[in-house]
Amino acid sequence: MKKFVSLFLALVMVLSLCSFASAEDYSDVTIRIYSNSNSAERAAWLQDAAKKAGFSISMDDNAVISGDVAAIQAANEKKDGDILFGLNDLRWSQLVNGTYENLKVMDWTPSWAEEVGEYKFDGKAYGLVIQNILMLYRTDDLGTKGQELKFEHWADIVNCGFTWYRQGKVGGTTNGNINNSMLYPFTDPTSPAGGISIEGWKTLWAYCQGGVFTGDSYGFDPLNRGDVQVSTFYSSSLYGKVDAAATASDNPLIGALEPENWALVDIADGTYYIAEYIGILDRADRTERETEAVKAFAEWFGSAEVQAAWADEFDSYPCNAGAVEEIYGEDIPEIYQIKNFSLNKVEGTDMSYAEYVGAHSSEWTNIMTNLGFYWADNSAAPAEPDWETLDWAVLTQK
Repeated sequence: MKKFVSLFLALVMVLSLCSFASAEDYSDVTIRIYSNSNSAERAAWLQDAAKKAGFSISMDDNAVISGDVAAIQAANEKKDGDILFGLNDLRWSQLVNGTYENLKVMDWTPSWAEEVGEYKFDGKAYGLVIQNILMLYRTDDLGTKGQELKFEHWADIVNCGFTWYRQGKVGGTTNGNINNSMLYPFTDPTSPAGGISIEGWKTLWAYCQGGVFTGDSYGFDPLNRGDVQVSTFYSSSLYGKVDAAATASDNPLIGALEPENWALVDIADGTYYIAEYIGILDRADRTERETEAVKAFAEWFGSAEVQAAWADEFDSYPCNAGAVEEIYGEDIPEIYQIKNFSLNKVEGTDMSYAEYVGAHSSEWTNIMTNLGFYWADNSAAPAEPDWETLDWAVLTQK
């Protein structure tokens, strides 16, 4: 799948670490890191790689801190953080704009700032990895039997004529990104319904009502089993899941980069992307040398060599163009060539759609929770609301 094998990448990684370490050894400074990209495997990998590069870091894995909200809350409460990385555009927008009482993002520009393109908060935080949300379908006899699916909008799934998986709860990052994608064509800054037209909420209800919740947390497994014909999944784990599909199904999806019995739904709008970033937290009690060490770590971690190694190890897609070149060359996977509508301007505002989502996401969550969207038990499905009589001020809790 990648331009060269992991062994070569590992060699490049070792050489880059040795080269960096020879310039300055900061192992006498302990750098405190908060992140939601902190699985046990990621935390262990980063500890080891940082040590080889001459850094000493302290970072809890997800057994201690799980999720972006928990990472921010812990950093805000403990006030001992040097680095934040991971999160998403919404959380970083809040951080940069001073939403959290004890968290201030320090001014900082790495040497590779221009390599991350639009994925940056200039002078504050810079992109590490991106991922998007995908709509997939089976093309075999358990799916569309060869019929191609082409939509104008994500919301067109409700009229596709095939069975689709939908999530069974309102919360969660992946679920939120599915909702963001479904609601994209229905933005209306004048609407009291969270800036979404009533037609948009009706359509999302139809998506819930007509969809199948199989009990799975994500949409890959029911599609892989053939329980549904169309489904959703996040990009960063797709190819690995397809490679291992036969271990979980008698009718598995076949072919990662060259699909044999599945495809991406061709959606003219594109899809919703999120990026993870890295930024340096301002700490009044940090010495000049400690701040120097923190900046050096952030410079190192976001570099093309290290991000290429991180991407190779964890099957992520880097923001850094140099890392993308090292990993993929000109063979960019199809899932990362889909148009990104999160950066499009919302008509009638000066906001990108990602910013619009950030401005309204709490209202959307309140609407869906209060009206009972995404019920898990179909036998206890709520009645469809009388859309014309709803009190949106109450529902949004604005």
